[in-house]
Amino acid sequence: MPDDSERRSRAGTRTLPAARAVSVAEATSFLLLLVATAVKYGADRPGGVRVLGPIHGVLFLAYCAIMIAVAVDQRWPVSKTLLALGASVLPVAPYFVERRWLRGSGAGTPTADVAVRAGGESQLPT
Repeated sequence: MPDDSERRSRAGTRTLPAARAVSVAEATSFLLLLVATAVKYGADRPGGVRVLGPIHGVLFLAYCAIMIAVAVDQRWPVSKTLLALGASVLPVAPYFVERRWLRGSGAGTPTADVAVRAGGESQLPT
């Protein structure tokens, strides 16, 4: 039976790529929705908001759910989890979450754990 760190590592290899994709999609949909809102009020064309509003809503909920899942899997502190969730209400903040917290390659991340298990000793540059 796999131990806790091995189970968490396998879960992290599934949730991190999904979290990265959802994070970028949510931030992009938010920016597109802002543009569509400007077009709606500036040119009286509400079609973009009608289409992008529900798409962004689903991506927003998915982002919040997957950030909680990643926080549990990676054992993030509450403050980091709250910052990642708070990033969802700022147009470009999920890009920074993806770049800084979801791409990590330091100790304790799935990439480092796999490298250590595969070769017996760390094969990552120090």
